[in-house]
Amino acid sequence: MHKLSFNKSGKGFTLVELLIVIIIIAVLAAIAIPKFSNSSTRSKESALRSNLKILRNALELCRADVGGFPSVLPALTLDAPGATTFKDGAGTAVTITAADWRGPYVQEIPTDIDGDTSWTYSFTGATTGKVNSNATGGTPAYNTW
Repeated sequence: MHKLSFNKSGKGFTLVELLIVIIIIAVLAAIAIPKFSNSSTRSKESALRSNLKILRNALELCRADVGGFPSVLPALTLDAPGATTFKDGAGTAVTITAADWRGPYVQEIPTDIDGDTSWTYSFTGATTGKVNSNATGGTPAYNTW
């Protein structure tokens, strides 16, 4: 009769050792996954902050050059002001000369966080030259940034 024997040379891992390694990996995963679960939202919000800063800086550069804000945001992409209407911070119409225009102030109007290029841009009243997001959501709300 042959006796059934197992290799007792000590090579390999026991079931307990494998279970301990699996538990350690599971604990590390449980710690790491929540850290990255909202990274998509954070990156979109970061892009929104950056795009708002770009537009607001371009508007301020335009105002510093010509003394007023354009009636529409796409005017910031023009090589010459054309028939665009400009108003100062008080809402008074501003006449500009081609020599004052240093545009384009941006290459293109960036997209909002929701993928749309329509921003809330105020051209009248006390908020002349103010640009905000149209996107919904966020804490605080994106349209208040």
